[in-house]
Amino acid sequence: MVKRPISRSLLIAAVCLVFIALAPIVVLLTRQPTMTSAPQLLTDPFLQLPTETSVRVVWFTEFEGSRHSVAYGQGLTRSAIATTTKLSRTREDQLSKVGEQTQEGQIYKQPTMRDIWRHEAEVTDLSPGDRVPYRVTSVQDNGQSVSSRQFTLAPTPTSQTPLKILLTSDHQLMPMTAANIQKVAQTIGKVDAIFFAGDLVNVPDRASEWFDDNRGGAFFPTLQGRANYKLDKDGVKASYTGGALIQYAPLFTATGNHEVMGRFDKVSNLNEQFNDPYPRAVAEAIYQKNAKEWNTSNNPNLREFWLKNNSFNTDTYNEIFSLPQDNPKGQNYYAVTFGDIRLVVLYITNIWRTPSLDAEARGRFQERQEDLNNPLNWGYGQHIFEPVGQGSAQYNWLAEELNSEAFQQAKYKIVMFHHPPHSLGDNIVPAYTDPVQIVERNPDGTVQAVRYEYPRVADYIIRDVVPRLEASGVQLVFYGHSHVWNRFISPNGTHFLEASNVGNTYGAFTGNKTRSLPTDNKADYAAIGDPNGLEPVMPTLAPLLGEDNQPLPYIASNEVSAFSLLDTGTGTVSSYRFNTLQPESEVVKFDEFRVAQPIKSRKTFSNAVALVAIITLILPILIIAAWLIGIEPKALADSTLPR
Repeated sequence: MVKRPISRSLLIAAVCLVFIALAPIVVLLTRQPTMTSAPQLLTDPFLQLPTETSVRVVWFTEFEGSRHSVAYGQGLTRSAIATTTKLSRTREDQLSKVGEQTQEGQIYKQPTMRDIWRHEAEVTDLSPGDRVPYRVTSVQDNGQSVSSRQFTLAPTPTSQTPLKILLTSDHQLMPMTAANIQKVAQTIGKVDAIFFAGDLVNVPDRASEWFDDNRGGAFFPTLQGRANYKLDKDGVKASYTGGALIQYAPLFTATGNHEVMGRFDKVSNLNEQFNDPYPRAVAEAIYQKNAKEWNTSNNPNLREFWLKNNSFNTDTYNEIFSLPQDNPKGQNYYAVTFGDIRLVVLYITNIWRTPSLDAEARGRFQERQEDLNNPLNWGYGQHIFEPVGQGSAQYNWLAEELNSEAFQQAKYKIVMFHHPPHSLGDNIVPAYTDPVQIVERNPDGTVQAVRYEYPRVADYIIRDVVPRLEASGVQLVFYGHSHVWNRFISPNGTHFLEASNVGNTYGAFTGNKTRSLPTDNKADYAAIGDPNGLEPVMPTLAPLLGEDNQPLPYIASNEVSAFSLLDTGTGTVSSYRFNTLQPESEVVKFDEFRVAQPIKSRKTFSNAVALVAIITLILPILIIAAWLIGIEPKALADSTLPR
C-alpha cells in the first residue's frame, strides 16, 4: 500500500471536522434553559398534577390581566391557555412583614384583603421521559406582557425511572429554611419531585408569607431560588437564596395544622384568627339554634359559608395548590402514582395548643380561667380537623386505596401525613384522639374548671391507621410537626421518618429532658421517648454528638438543619445535615437506609444508546480523516469500538 505523507494542515482539518461533528451533540446533552430578564410576576411558575402525558403549570400575579399562557416545546412554539381565579381569603394585617411595614400596625391597622390572582394551564401531549422547555406569560391590564424565565417540565415518569425525591416539611418561614433548601439544590441539584409533609407557612391567609415577606424567606421564593434571607446567629452572618426546585419538579403536599385557618373576623390580627379554630360539631350546634333567624331561605351555600367562618377552613391552601380529587368528598387526602411510587397522602392533623397549665392558658389540657363560663371562647383542646379513625370517611377511603391495584403493584408504597406516629419530639403527646372534656361545676352551677384528657389507647393513628399500613406492606411513613429529625423501624420492617428539623426545633425529649405534662396521668402522657413504644434508630453514617460526646439518635437543633432524599434508583433514603454556624462547611450525609432493592436505570440504557449513536456518527468522519492523513481505516475502526 502506498503511504501518503502526513500533512499538518490535513491533520488540523481532520481534528476540526471531528469537533464540528461533536459540537451539536455536546450542546444537546448539556444545554441549560435560556435565561431572559428577571421575573416580574408575583411568583415563578411551579408544577402540579403530572399525568402520563400532561402537567399543570401554576403562577400568581397581583393583576387580573388577560391572555395568561404557557409557551412550551422546542422553540416554545406550542401554547396552553391558563384559567384564572382570584384567591378569596388572602389578607395582610397588623403583624404582616410586607412592603414598607416592618413594625406592628405600621401600615395595616386591621386585616385587609389583598388581591391575588392564580393562573393554571395544563400542558398536554407530552411524551414520557421527555423534558421540554416552557415559559409563562401574563398580559397586564395596560396591555403590556410580563414573562417568566425559561424552565423545563416533564410528565409523570415511567416505571423503572430512577428518581430523586426531596422529603421536607415545616418550613414556616423559619430562620434556617432558606439555607436548608439552598443546600438541597447545591448538594443534589434538581430533584424530580418534592413530598412536603405539611406546615408550609405559619398563617395560611397571610399572603406575604406565601409570596413576599420582607424578611426574605417566604414560601415560594425559598423553593424557587429567589429568597434573600439573612441569617444572623451568634455573630455569624450569611445570606441564603433557597433553591430553584419547584419550577422543574412537581410539589405534592399534605395538610398540616398551619394550613388550617380558624374563625374569621375583620378586626383580630391573623395570628389570633389562625389560633381560634372551633370544632365543626360545636359550630353546627350553634347554627342550628339560630338557623331560622340567620338563614331564612335555608340556603345551603349560606349555611356552609357561615360554618366555615365560625369553625375552620383550608380555603387558601386549597386555592393555591391543585390536589388530586380522587376521593368522594374532594377532601385533603389523596393518592397518586409517580414513577414506581404510590404516594398516599392523609389529612392527619389537629390544632396545636400550649401544654401550659397556667390559669390564663387556653391549652391542650384546660380552658383558661377567664373563659370558664363563656363556652364561645373555649378552645376545646387539641381537637382534630378531619376524622381518620375506623369507620370514618377518610379511613374507609384509605382501606379502599390500600386494596387498589395501583397501590398493590407499586414498587414503593409511601404514606405521608403531618402528625407523628412515632417521635422523640414534643407534639406527639398527648395521643391523637378526640379530647375527652371534663367539666367541674360549683354548687351554684357555675363552671369551676374545664379539663381535657386524651386516652393513649384511643390514639387513632396507632390504633387504627398504622396497623393497616403495616399489614398492607407500606415501606415508608413520612411525617413532620415536631421540628426534629428522627426515624424508627417497626418490628415488621416499616420505616417511620420524621424529617422536620428544617428551620427550628422544640427539642427532643430523652434522658433528663422531659415534656410539659399534667402530673396526675403518667399512664397516658409519656414524659420522655416515643410514647408508642419504638426506640429511635441511630444514624448509620455520621450522627451528631451530644454534650457527653456520645452519638445522638436525633437532630433537634437551631443551628444544624437537616434534609432527606429518597432515591428510587438505589432504593435508599439518605439524610444530610448542614451547620449554619459554619457557612463554608460541607454538607454531611449522616444517615442512609434502604426501603427497596435498586431498580435498573432506564437512563443508563439511554446513555448507552446515546454512546453507540455518537460512535456511529463519528466513525465515518474519522475514517475519512484517517484516509486523508494516511492511517489504515481498518486499524482505526478496530481502535474505536467499545470493549
